[in-house]
Amino acid sequence: MKKIDEKSIRPYGDTLNDGKIQLSFTLPVKSDERAKTAAKKLMIKMGLANPQVVYQRSLSEGFTFFVAYGDCTHSVDYTKIEDTGIAITRRSLKEIDSLIKEKLGRKIAVVGATTGSDAHTVGLDAIMNMKGFAGHYGLERYEMIDAYNLGSQVQNMELIRKGIEVGADALLVSQTVTAKNAHVKNLTELVELLEAENIRDRFILIVGGPRISHELARELGFDAGFGPGTYAEDVASFILDELAERNK
Repeated sequence: MKKIDEKSIRPYGDTLNDGKIQLSFTLPVKSDERAKTAAKKLMIKMGLANPQVVYQRSLSEGFTFFVAYGDCTHSVDYTKIEDTGIAITRRSLKEIDSLIKEKLGRKIAVVGATTGSDAHTVGLDAIMNMKGFAGHYGLERYEMIDAYNLGSQVQNMELIRKGIEVGADALLVSQTVTAKNAHVKNLTELVELLEAENIRDRFILIVGGPRISHELARELGFDAGFGPGTYAEDVASFILDELAERNK
């Protein structure tokens, strides 16, 4: 196998570093040959050579959806990129329950909600609900965790009040709707409300969602951010380790 040059990483499809990339996008134009040409010209401006539109369809009058391929002409120096992920040890449900008893000697209280105008609960339920997701049980299944699932469209202040009421150790926020950065505004508001009440340090603050990263979460003032591929044991392990560290 050809040695990979980490100072010049490019996408590949058939051959290492051939730059092959697939993308999809919508343009506010009628679906015709002019639209296809516009899509190709746009791809060239993106730095993609040999643009090919392989699928084109009218979504509605004046809007066209494209699936296209091109050759990426840019590369990235992978050696200069720092790891911004969360350093956690994934454990099983039984291991987590046992360690909570051993390290904390009490139950952990967690309050979760989909906040703001966001009505999506699939991600929240995957983490909180007893049934969980894909064979990974949610926090409600844990013996040593009291999990309170408030559901969707919960206002930030309501989440905070519930956290105070039950003496929560952690507040979990799920965000799916990201149009016009609605999630950023909503998450920022939550942090600001906690800081205004001088209780930000009272909770471990966690956010999750399809477009959430740990780096973004930290920038917004959260303790952790979890993206796709996250399960309840990841969240529970982080909360356990964070509480154990704070209690030293």
